[in-house]
Amino acid sequence: MPGISLPAFPDNVPIHSLSTIDFELLKEGNQAEIDCLWEAATTRGFWYLKNYDAAKEVQAMFDLGAETFALPLEEKLKYEQGDSGRSFGYKKFGGNAIDASGLPDMVEFLNIAKDDVLAFPDVVHRTYPSTVTPAIPSVVRPFVCKSLEVNNTILRIFTQQLGLPEGTLEELHRGLRSDSEARVTRSPPMPGRGSADRPISGAHTDFGSIAFLHNILGGLQVLLPGETQWRYVKPIRGHAICNIGDALAVFSGGILKSSVHRVVPPPGAQGEHERWSVVFHNRPNGAQALRALVEHSPAIAESVKQYPKGKFETGSTVADWYSRRIKYQRLGNRIGPQSWAASRGTEHDPAAK
Repeated sequence: MPGISLPAFPDNVPIHSLSTIDFELLKEGNQAEIDCLWEAATTRGFWYLKNYDAAKEVQAMFDLGAETFALPLEEKLKYEQGDSGRSFGYKKFGGNAIDASGLPDMVEFLNIAKDDVLAFPDVVHRTYPSTVTPAIPSVVRPFVCKSLEVNNTILRIFTQQLGLPEGTLEELHRGLRSDSEARVTRSPPMPGRGSADRPISGAHTDFGSIAFLHNILGGLQVLLPGETQWRYVKPIRGHAICNIGDALAVFSGGILKSSVHRVVPPPGAQGEHERWSVVFHNRPNGAQALRALVEHSPAIAESVKQYPKGKFETGSTVADWYSRRIKYQRLGNRIGPQSWAASRGTEHDPAAK
């Protein structure tokens, strides 16, 4: 559990050398830092973020997760997300497939809708376990608001860098109907298991715009375009891990990169401990058409020409794209390998496992 003494990340496993971006410098408009962010977002799609001042909010979310996951299973299952394609609520161990064979995942998590948090005490999407509801004003809302500050700052920078009209990307994320969510995740100790033996969650691109991730143990691996070797993203104390999701990759016509990643057992002695993470997934308004913004940016229009025709015309709204991906990774909806294929996004290697 977060807060206890844990083994160090081993130094004998392959890791990515990600850029470290200073959030305070981004807020100040420091051009060198903006250039560094832009390089990371348009090549790897992953970067570290420091100086975002959310340690207290993140720890409170870890504590809330521990309290919630300690509830009896039958109580947690009253708030299960179900098989209809909605994400909010509790997901039990083994509820999702992690590959085309239907191998079940090894993680439980709780998703709390941004819309429910900001509208509280009104309910927009659903209700939550007894541990969560009273903590929404004091724990979940501060974390969501800090996450939105980080996300909106980055979206403003991307809007400018893409040559879009001022406020474009922020506006696409406003409103009370989105699938943005705060998530707490727990996976059990898995000592001695290698990454090829039993992944915790399958290879995927993220569904939304930007993820703002906080974890303590290793296990996150990224497969970059053109590479064949999975490499770890080493956790660094006081640093978040951010990455681009499908929505921004599509809106930008492929300029922003949504890279494939997965979670495997923490390496070395870290595998003897539970793995926890807290993340905020920022996603656009559900009614927004998921397509490249070619009419609003010459740079995006030019980028789209470099790809096969129609690649960034999904024919889907954001809500439908997200619901499809959620629905068909659920084992309760599994028919066969085609179910896994139906849950895929913009993965550059759909066969990645």
